[in-house]
Order: sequence, then structure tokens, then C-alpha cells
Amino acid sequence: MNRGWQIRNLGDVCEVVGGGTPSKDNLAYYSGKILWATVRDMRQEFITETECRITKDAVQSSATNIIPSGNVVIATRVGLGKVCLLGQDTAINQDLRGIIPRNSKTLSVRFLFWWLKSIADVIVAEGTGATVQGVKLPFVKSLPIPVPPLAEQQRIVDILDEAFEGIATAQANAEKNLNNARALFESHLQSVFTQRTKGWVEKSVSELVSEGILVKPFDGNHGEIHPKKSEYTESGVPFVMARDLRDGLVDTENCIFISRKLADSLRVGFAKNGDVLISHKGTIGRSAIVSTEDDYIMLTPQLTSYRVKDPSKLLNRFIRYYFMSPNFQREMIAGAADGSTRAYIGITKQLTLRFRFPSLLEQKRIAAELDVLDRNPTPRINLPAEAGHARGAEKIAAAPSLRR
Repeated sequence: MNRGWQIRNLGDVCEVVGGGTPSKDNLAYYSGKILWATVRDMRQEFITETECRITKDAVQSSATNIIPSGNVVIATRVGLGKVCLLGQDTAINQDLRGIIPRNSKTLSVRFLFWWLKSIADVIVAEGTGATVQGVKLPFVKSLPIPVPPLAEQQRIVDILDEAFEGIATAQANAEKNLNNARALFESHLQSVFTQRTKGWVEKSVSELVSEGILVKPFDGNHGEIHPKKSEYTESGVPFVMARDLRDGLVDTENCIFISRKLADSLRVGFAKNGDVLISHKGTIGRSAIVSTEDDYIMLTPQLTSYRVKDPSKLLNRFIRYYFMSPNFQREMIAGAADGSTRAYIGITKQLTLRFRFPSLLEQKRIAAELDVLDRNPTPRINLPAEAGHARGAEKIAAAPSLRR
């Protein structure tokens, strides 16, 4: 290894700080000036604004922590592989971790940022969980990070900053012509579900239910027992509609709420963590996976919930991508009452829809590929764990493989 370079565990050179969510039942907690970040705020390299702001009391009464400006945060649940720098002092929720160097004379934050970017696929591969993928604290702390002298770190950072500035310009130009990553994602999505290999099975939704692979799909309460506008509350149980399905996630923070008492009195519509939702009324075909720490969230009649009963046969992430495929979208629209995207396709009709899927192992592989494309990550870099030459990082920064 090059002179002066060390390999250290991340937990030895950095504090790894967790977060939490202040009680949603106390609206006052969300009326402050302190930025409070979730995975949804990790859209750019820097987090300079967040959907929610909280008070000092909210910080003191919950597990959240304020990460000082300029430091790195990573997603360790839901959005695995995402890395951002903070533009202001920012509190974080339980899906994020702040990674703070213990000694700024030993480890540069900007070097740390690029290194975490480079191992995004390692973090994603370690993700576990039947419904929501996550990594555990001991794994994060044990990650081996190369620590060259500070001057060498700065030289590497300068090279990478320059290289990726060029990449950003190239990507911006590509987006004008192809709409870039989205076009690539949609192209791959279509090819996956139209160029199926041997071993795929085709069944109706009804057959999947009768064979115990899916719970029978359900939607929200109709008619007189449907909650009225006058019963909406400032907080409580999320009452989710089609507009709350955004980028594959269910927005349970900026949605409508109903009281727990009212929710408990309802007959159906209790969606749980890991359920796959799809809109079947209004804008047909919008989908997302429920990620919640609550016992349940409530659905409006615009949404259908698909719940896996036998996880050895179906993966919820695969279901969601299948719902996004052009063929399934066309089947949904064709099955609607008037064949338009503003129509309605009820549960009975949905039971006749065809569902095509491979083995669970292949589902996981397909979902992992689409996860990477759907996240639109920064191009991968590799900092040398055991560099034979100080120029190793320079060669990596200039390598054509960076410009994919």
C-alpha cells in the first residue's frame, strides 16, 4: 500500500449518528425553523431545504439529531445508496445516518462524500428486509475506508470534482436529447417485461389469490362510511389518495389525515408496511410501496392495495415495477369503464388482469437492476483500497467507465 495510506473502519474515523421522527400527533413540533430531512429530501448533492421543519422541543423529545452543516448524510433504509452533503444544520429521521469525521485533520468531508458515493452498490447489496431494504449500524461502522494523507485526499477530491463537473454537463446535454435516465429506465423496464426468458409464469390476479400467493386486493371505504371532508384532521392516521403516490413512495406526511378513532371504525382500506398500492380511479396506474412505522394507513377508494401472502413466490418491489410496465398499464386502461385514464377499474375487473413473473431469485435481480436505474445515481467511482501507486485515484477518476 502507498506510503501514508491506511485502511480504517468507518466507525473508527467517523461518528455515525442516527435520527428519529418527532410525534406526528403534536403539530406544534412541525412549526419550527430547524430543517428535518428524510430520504425524499435527498434529491441533489446538497440538502439546502427540506419538506418539513421542526422545533427545538421536537428535537429534545425525539430520537432525531441535528447534523452540523457541511457534513455527510447517507440513507440506510428505503433509499439505500443515496449520499448527500448538508448545506445547513439539519435534523434527520430514522432512515438516515449522519457520518461525521472525528478529526478534520485526518479525514476530509469531501473525500468521505466521494468515497461513500463509490461504495453505493456495496451498501445496496447488503440491504435486507422482506418489504423495506435496510442496512444495520454495525455494517456501516465496519466499512473499510482508505485514509491517505490529507493533502492526497484533497488532490483526489479536486480530480473527482473536476471530472464529475464534466459528467454533469454531459448529462445535462443528454437529458435535452433523451430525457436521459428516465428514458433509459423506461427502455429497460419495457425490455424486461417484453423479452421474457424461459421460466416465467402467467396467472390472473384471481389465481394468485386462490393459490395463496396474494391477499385479495382491496381498496378504501365507499358510500356513506367514506370519511367526509369535515372529518379530516391536522394529524392522525394518513388517509392516502392517488396524488400521494410519488416516485414509488407513499407520502404519509403531506397527505390528509383522519382520527384514529374514525379509522378504527372503518370496514376496509387498512394498508400496511410493504403493501403495493396502485391507483385505479382518476389517473389509472400510478403505483408505490407503503413504507410506514404505523400499524396501518387508510386508503381512499382511488387506490387498490396488493399484499404478498407468500414471499417465497413474489417480491413486492417486482410487483411495483410490473405495474409500471407498458403492457400492464395498457391492460389496466383497457379494462377501465370507458377505456381512458380518467375512468375506473374496480376490484372485480382487476382480478381478471394477467400477471407474469419469473422465479423469486430472478425477481430480485430484476428489481435490483431497476432500483439502480430508478434512483438515477451519480456514476460510480472506485477509490483504491490498496493503492499500489498514488496515481491510482487519478487513473480511476479519468477512466472511461466513469462516464457511463
